Amino acid sequence: MAEPAEISVPRIRLAHGGGGTLMQQLIDGELRRLYEDPGQVLHDAARLALPHGRLAFTTDSYVVQPLEFEGGDIGSLAVTGTANDLAMAGARPLVLSLGLILEEGLELAVLRRIVNSLAATARQCGMAIVTGDTKVVERGKGDGIFINTSGIGVLEAVEPIDPLAIVPGDQLLVSGDLGRHGVAILAARHGLDLQPPLATDCMPLWPAVEALLAAEVRLHCLRDLTRGGLASALLELAAPNALELRIEEACLPVAEPVRRSCDLLGFDPLQMANEGRFLAVVPAADRERALAVLAPGGGAWIGEVTGEVTGAVTGAVTWAVTWAGDTESPGGRSPGRVVLRTPFGSERLLVPLSGELLPRIC
Repeated sequence: MAEPAEISVPRIRLAHGGGGTLMQQLIDGELRRLYEDPGQVLHDAARLALPHGRLAFTTDSYVVQPLEFEGGDIGSLAVTGTANDLAMAGARPLVLSLGLILEEGLELAVLRRIVNSLAATARQCGMAIVTGDTKVVERGKGDGIFINTSGIGVLEAVEPIDPLAIVPGDQLLVSGDLGRHGVAILAARHGLDLQPPLATDCMPLWPAVEALLAAEVRLHCLRDLTRGGLASALLELAAPNALELRIEEACLPVAEPVRRSCDLLGFDPLQMANEGRFLAVVPAADRERALAVLAPGGGAWIGEVTGEVTGAVTGAVTWAVTWAGDTESPGGRSPGRVVLRTPFGSERLLVPLSGELLPRIC
């Protein structure tokens, strides 16, 4: 990739979003390289020649601080996060739109690194950035840079991948160790000198999903483990069908640096964010085939769906956290629950977060 021409102003100004000379310099000098053909004539909308088939569409926004951290940055996070949302629907990521909101005063050197990261990560995910937009806001109103991405993918899973497809007897697997992204952001934000440095787990998930489909694993549901970590994902999947999910704590893969950091700071690895991990719900008959795909990358079996929750549950204080004091869900059914079995043989219920554990992790 050719180096962009130097432009005369080393920081973003409001005029970079004003439609004049500085904006054109910004587009030509910094942003054109995001496209497969940097010389293409830019238009108000992309014309796409997509393969015939069913499509998936998603959008997301990214506001992480700091903008750069061990193993990644807001650019790699934005592309990977959108590609992974498509993968969780069983869709191969194809094309991406990119919206940049830049704050006056942002160093162009920082923007250049993020743009390079956006382009490299799109190639890694097999996606083409086909359209975009840039705005500039006043100093103090943009946190450096905000990014919005929308993605389109082609659905390759034959059966719908959906929480409503989960049934008692299904097996629960995770694709890798837990909590890396949350700890990496925490260390970067507060200057924690972790030794060795802990990198984010941010990575594309489609290759693992594609391998599961190729192995003819029936995927009842997939969920990427982002904000709220594994705990929030399990609770979200238990709720729609009022299911009980039972988890073996001893089987949860947590890297020792993550475990030590969480013990020191009082965090639960199950609630720490991930950006390159997912939960797979598969029929019992497909468990071993799924493990054969995921285990080489650190994946593991963690538990199963044991049945439906019927009637009120003893211990209303637990449901007070979930349903604001009700012992039944808004739909008139008992809410689902997640039971964690500890290595000592005791059990506890997982409850959702009642506040913000770690702001701006994605």
